[in-house]
Amino acid sequence: MTNALTLYELNSLVHDVLETTMPNDYWVQAEVSGMMERRGHLYLDLVQKEERGNTPIARAQAKCWANTWTVVKAHFVRVTGQTLHDGMKVLLRVSAQFHPAYGFSWIVSDIDPTFSLGDMARRRMEIVAALKAEGVFDMQKQLALPLFCQRVAVISSESAAGYGDFCRQLKDNTKGFAFTVKLFPAIMQGEQVEQSVVSALDAIFANVDDFDCVVIIRGGGATADMSGFDTLSLAENVANFPLPIITGIGHERDECVLDMVSHIRVKTPTAAAALLVERLADVDRRLSAMAEAIAVSARRRIEKENMAVSAATARIPGLVNLMLARQNSAVEHLRKDVATAAMATLHGKSQRLTMTAQKLPAASMIYLNTQTSRIRLLETKAGLLSPQRILQMGYSMTMCDGHIVKDATTLSDGDIIVTRLAKGDVESVVTAGKKKRDRKTKTIK
Repeated sequence: MTNALTLYELNSLVHDVLETTMPNDYWVQAEVSGMMERRGHLYLDLVQKEERGNTPIARAQAKCWANTWTVVKAHFVRVTGQTLHDGMKVLLRVSAQFHPAYGFSWIVSDIDPTFSLGDMARRRMEIVAALKAEGVFDMQKQLALPLFCQRVAVISSESAAGYGDFCRQLKDNTKGFAFTVKLFPAIMQGEQVEQSVVSALDAIFANVDDFDCVVIIRGGGATADMSGFDTLSLAENVANFPLPIITGIGHERDECVLDMVSHIRVKTPTAAAALLVERLADVDRRLSAMAEAIAVSARRRIEKENMAVSAATARIPGLVNLMLARQNSAVEHLRKDVATAAMATLHGKSQRLTMTAQKLPAASMIYLNTQTSRIRLLETKAGLLSPQRILQMGYSMTMCDGHIVKDATTLSDGDIIVTRLAKGDVESVVTAGKKKRDRKTKTIK
């Protein structure tokens, strides 16, 4: 075919068409999906995604030459506090360029940092809204640092200058307070911040009783690499952590979400150390003040008690004299009462003795007469019952060996018995009969 074009001619034609139809610059919104700096130039992969999904609906490549990128980058970092990174939404001023040898590309001449700043603020607001909806945004604020906050778990890069500053500040504190610090290493800049810090928090949680608080510090890195601290997952982990978390990640202008949900936010690692030292110093001052107050109170109480003892001591002699006077008076009253009672008793007894003495002769005569009559009666009864009178009545009394015999069965054969009569005695000898009860006596005399 005689009218066929060479590739160069075709590309030149496209170049001429673009130069003619798209001579202006255009502001375009896009999301950075990939970027690379080489020899001072910036190479970008840009995408546009569905509003309610992550599916790209447009893709393009863009370039920012070194002479432009040096100026644009410095301005962007100064305004936003961050560098460009994957996932960031940007507003770029571009122009279309088609080179016959290298093809089509968008050439970036400027990047509006206020657009990205607004997008970052929107993302932070979305994260904050999500945390508040979950009810965890203020949970760290509700915790309290222990009075003696000395066991510190630190999340930081082991080689970070801020970590070294933090440790020196605690160790060399002028108060001489002792702190125990344990490092849980983590990546503190770049895309791996979130997962690295969450893993460190998990490691601390496994030994949560060994620590009083957690300090997340960052120092020595670029202030532009702060995007890793603005994530929902990291914020949720910090907000739900059972220990108070202090953040000192080394930036002053903007608050990241991590700062918002932490218990206390300070500007730098050294400020975090100073906070812990000052808090312990405040506790020390309070304890010293309490000790002094207790000492003052004790001295005042001792003085008061001494005064009370002195006053009581001064009153004792008077009280003793008063008591003695009262007791002496009571004894005197008692003595008088006893004397009166004794006199009354003696008087009564004396009257009774007088009356008894008056009645005694007559009573004696009556008693003697009564007793005389009784004796005479007894004499009469005794006379009536005398053995001699009974014998005179015709009765006799038998005796054996000087004992009165009352039962004949007690006598034995040959026993000599004496029978006493009113006039004279008769002796007899006991002789045995057929039966013991039939024993007979043989009169001897």
